[in-house]
Amino acid sequence: MATSFLNDLMQTLSDRGRSWIGRPREAARPGDLAELGDALLSRRGEASGVVLARALLDGYAAAPLAARLAFLTALADRFGPDRERLDRAIAAYQADPTARAMHELQEAAEPRRQELVRRLNLAPGGTAALVRMRQELLGHLKSRPDLAEVDRDFTHLLSSWFNRGFLVLRPIDWTTPANILERIIRYEAVHAIDGWEDLRRRLEPADRRCYAFFHPQLVDKPLIFVEVALTNGIPRAIAPLLDSNRLPQRAEDADTAVFYSISNTQKGLAGVSFGHFLIKQVVEELKRDLPNLKTFVTLSPVPGFARWLDSERRLDHSRYFNADAKEVLSALDTPGWHQDKAIAERVRAELLPAAAAYFLRARSPGGRPVDPVARFHLGNGARLEFLNFLGDLSEKGLSQAHGLMVNYRYDLDEIERNHELYAEKGDVVAAPGVRKLVKAEAPVRELA
Repeated sequence: MATSFLNDLMQTLSDRGRSWIGRPREAARPGDLAELGDALLSRRGEASGVVLARALLDGYAAAPLAARLAFLTALADRFGPDRERLDRAIAAYQADPTARAMHELQEAAEPRRQELVRRLNLAPGGTAALVRMRQELLGHLKSRPDLAEVDRDFTHLLSSWFNRGFLVLRPIDWTTPANILERIIRYEAVHAIDGWEDLRRRLEPADRRCYAFFHPQLVDKPLIFVEVALTNGIPRAIAPLLDSNRLPQRAEDADTAVFYSISNTQKGLAGVSFGHFLIKQVVEELKRDLPNLKTFVTLSPVPGFARWLDSERRLDHSRYFNADAKEVLSALDTPGWHQDKAIAERVRAELLPAAAAYFLRARSPGGRPVDPVARFHLGNGARLEFLNFLGDLSEKGLSQAHGLMVNYRYDLDEIERNHELYAEKGDVVAAPGVRKLVKAEAPVRELA
């Protein structure tokens, strides 16, 4: 067992206490990090606990990949529940199922790594370091399914620390500090920002707004940012909103707020829910500042549609369209198909009903829509309002959705009801025009 690093550290704690914090650390060896984890769980003093937490996180950051992966593996293998304590708690509860026995059983069943992560979070910069650690963990899951339980524990804890009650909504404009603006350029995930001048066009005009959610422990790092265009009417295509030559209008003359880009900047928080009413908060902020706004919609990508449609077309018998429709949709395999108006019209007649089935009928194994953007907006209480054929003619838009975009509508009077229908029953609230597109024979179908 590698003990020299740990022994040196404990001597430092005895001699210097809190003054050790901030001292540069050398990289830990593979066994050192797990030893530090054991030591951290065994300590009761807050000062020594903070120093140990800082040492472990600094050591992890400086360690080579093999040592970091060894520590993540140790979290799975060595920091699960205390089996002996759990067996005793089970026996005690079976013998006398009191509330106290149940509480002890719950505590015994909790993996030790959860308490370890909590203690690591006490270190200066601990929350950000743990988010980075989970980002690395996510990158290993495909080849290391044995780490899935570790990820579940991270997700459980991060969901508590990053719930909506801790998030702060702030407007972003051209006067926002440059380090935050630089992050918006870097992390824009929907419509890439081509440098500072392009960012200026999205922030400075009177008919543009941007908002970001921040967490107190990640002060200069927006978690989510939302780009908004103020328009007259609901736009059905993205190009006019991003046109560098467009003429801005007065914000007071607009009647519609369009959320055309929503980006998550922290990969380490993927799959962690920030709550289900984030967009409602932005809607309320806009409504308070601009009472002339009557309609609140998104103009959203459909990132999984092309992949889903292509898989259905490869089936001998699709449940969503017949052989004639498949023949028409084969035009999608020809580059530039959308530039031929006759072909595009034939494709439109078959693609939009398929898209309606994608949203309203296709389901994941968990019974939810297969599209991730749809899950986000429906969970936030939106209604699927319009399907927009060739709404995005960019290379990315054509490759991921054959040009399809959609509008989700946020009605303040309906958000809670829509959310409850989706959360409790999995219902997709959609406008009548969208529902009419679904062919009667198209059943609900789960994807394996």
